[in-house]
Amino acid sequence: MPLKLSDKRAIIATVNDLASRAHSAVVAEYRGLTSAEMTELRHKARDAGVHLQVVRNTLAQRAVLKTNFECLQPTLVGPVIMAFSLNEPKAAAQVLNDFLKTNKKLVIKSLGLGGQLLPASDLERIANLPSHEEAISMLMSVMQGPMTKLVRTLAEPHAKLVRTIAAVRDKQSS
Repeated sequence: MPLKLSDKRAIIATVNDLASRAHSAVVAEYRGLTSAEMTELRHKARDAGVHLQVVRNTLAQRAVLKTNFECLQPTLVGPVIMAFSLNEPKAAAQVLNDFLKTNKKLVIKSLGLGGQLLPASDLERIANLPSHEEAISMLMSVMQGPMTKLVRTLAEPHAKLVRTIAAVRDKQSS
């Protein structure tokens, strides 16, 4: 059934809004997936804060114009699903990477991250990036090392003086 012009505009507006708010996007071909498998993928995506969208290619190409994911236009060919990661940059890649472990019918075509088109082979690398909290934790541990060393260095002269006085006291009392 053909879509009305107003329906097409609504779809384009929805996908454009998602693309403008998303941190990353993955384009995958879903040919051969059953309805149950697609439902399972949608549930996993929803739990991870990833929005999956099946859109006609011509509408998707128009929807990603003037967004960071304009680079995905050449890969929007065939029956594709677009996964937009709204919370974490790695979320969409992680959901699809986990789904690929149990279902080989899904074919990753490309990834978009920070306005750059990445090949499908980078899916696992992006999926294994640290989350926002993990990255902050790693940064804090790296920053904590020099501070701890500085505090020890500043405290050492006082500690050495106390040990010297204690040694003199122990020597005089014996």
